[in-house]
Amino acid sequence: MTMRSEIGEQPAIFSGALERNAAPLAAIAGQLSDTSFNYALIAARGTSDNAARYAKYLWAAHNELPVALAAPSLFTSYQRPPRLDGALVVGISQSGESPDLVAVVVEGRKQGRPTLAITNEPDSPLAEQADMVINIAAGEELAVAATKTYTAQLLAVAMLSAALDRHTSGEELALLPGYVEAVLAAESEIAAVATDLADMRACAVLGRGYNHSTAFEWALKVQEVTYALAHPYSTADFRHGPIAVAEPGFPILSVAADGALFTDMMELLTEVTAEKRARTVVISNRSEALATARHGIPLPEMPEWISPIPAIVAAQLFTYHVGTVKGLDTDQPRGLSKVTRTT
Repeated sequence: MTMRSEIGEQPAIFSGALERNAAPLAAIAGQLSDTSFNYALIAARGTSDNAARYAKYLWAAHNELPVALAAPSLFTSYQRPPRLDGALVVGISQSGESPDLVAVVVEGRKQGRPTLAITNEPDSPLAEQADMVINIAAGEELAVAATKTYTAQLLAVAMLSAALDRHTSGEELALLPGYVEAVLAAESEIAAVATDLADMRACAVLGRGYNHSTAFEWALKVQEVTYALAHPYSTADFRHGPIAVAEPGFPILSVAADGALFTDMMELLTEVTAEKRARTVVISNRSEALATARHGIPLPEMPEWISPIPAIVAAQLFTYHVGTVKGLDTDQPRGLSKVTRTT
């Protein structure tokens, strides 16, 4: 039960990180405040790419910092790195070992840009090349599919945002372990939902705003752990063509957290459930969204910007139980390894 046990470790990891990383993040924020940059360029792969998607919304909304996602092959295979004038170059990686991500940070330093690594391995090649390092300190993760390292990355992104902008409440982040405990307490209900969806061979996964990242990470976990084809979309992109796949019984997984885009998500969920009769699973802290779905997975009330962390924990449990019902090895999915070194 390695994947399951690592999912269960997350509240304690968050409590530890909130205490342990408060001073280091404040120091990094102070260092960045004295540094000239006007956007962040983030290099990441796989699960870490989805943490970068979270930063894209959070740092822009709370810190007025535009975020671009790097194309690492420009720095390696093509040997054509772009000019990085004005960039804060950030590498996000659980292992910190992928050569292409390290190459982006190396080029950032070569061009005289400030560099930051967010990693679970503070002695890794990525960390060694960065000016500043955030150690997410999630502990050793044995299951191949990332769970606790992903949410620890999200927390690091959120804590840095709060440290850079005092309008973002650290008190709200302090409630995070309790939110996740509440999700874990609903595991039996989540397992029942997973049982009904264990036959899915393909699905769409929807999320928007802060939870655009959650849709991508949930889809990745479904593919890694259950071997079903899953494609993530924002609700806006789903309307631009892919909605044609919605038909009776087709699985549509979604995150509908309360916030600025809740009405938009509700309109789409109502359409695909009531009119197209898709088989919908909705993770939400709004009762009307849960009521639209064939299966609802409730979240506690919380600020929208924090919701991607408890929401993905619910999705991790769902995915784990789908894999278990299917009799798959959820700890060591076929063809995968814990560390992937791309160039």
